[in-house]
Amino acid sequence: MDKVTLKNQVKQVQTKREFLVQLLDRPDLGTLRIDINQAIEELDELIEEFKLTFPEENLQN
Repeated sequence: MDKVTLKNQVKQVQTKREFLVQLLDRPDLGTLRIDINQAIEELDELIEEFKLTFPEENLQN
């Protein structure tokens, strides 16, 4: 996998993370809230590792 493809994949992950954050606003999640929080934490770790590995890359573009 080349760097451009990896960057695009991480950008997609960021989009999915935002969806999960919005999902937390729903009052009917019950115990699913724990899984969503865990998923957000893991996505945050993945994004941070990408930024540490490729500090010159800007994920906002």
